[in-house]
Amino acid sequence: MQLLLVEDDRPLARGLKKALMSQGFAVNHVETGKAALHVLATEPPDLVVLDIGLPDISGLELLKTLRRQGRTVPVILLTARDSVDDKVAGLDSGADDYLAKPFDMTELLARLRVIERRLSTAPSNRICIGGVSLDTAEQRLWVQGDEVELPRREYMLLKTLMENAGRVQTRAVLESRLYSWGEEIASNALEVHVHHLRKKLGNDFIRTIRGVGYKVAAQ
Repeated sequence: MQLLLVEDDRPLARGLKKALMSQGFAVNHVETGKAALHVLATEPPDLVVLDIGLPDISGLELLKTLRRQGRTVPVILLTARDSVDDKVAGLDSGADDYLAKPFDMTELLARLRVIERRLSTAPSNRICIGGVSLDTAEQRLWVQGDEVELPRREYMLLKTLMENAGRVQTRAVLESRLYSWGEEIASNALEVHVHHLRKKLGNDFIRTIRGVGYKVAAQ
């Protein structure tokens, strides 16, 4: 899943980006509301983690602008203000969730997984299709009952396909969910990841939709 992090605190942003990428997110980061609006208009992410206290416009105003534009991208607000009134203001502005600083990373990840499930075809963290079972909370994979280790990008690719079982995922969408800005992508990188996954899962588990992308069968 591609996530846009809007946070002007650079040390915090670096820590969040590293932690989120280790959990299978492709993370892009901007520091201002104006930069965020540009990204949302040109390269819409799957999800936004938005700090309220930005240097140019407030996160709440940015969120209201998004909703006025009809953009339904899920947004989790981050803020140092944790009064009931502040939470109500954030939710009334169109936020999907609200997290007060300082927060535990495990709590943010749990809330992100809730939104992921809402956007996917999977009803829970444990996705089982045929003899393949993926636990997205623990990042563990079993094939015919045997646990299989996956490199990070193979896991990210399989997670995207299984969370969207039955839906064709285009090459562009898959690459956006595997790589953040600035990361070099070889022309055949996606095909290589799919090839390696097929060796572990069986050739028929991931279907090639010629000229479009890939998909796995519905659960």
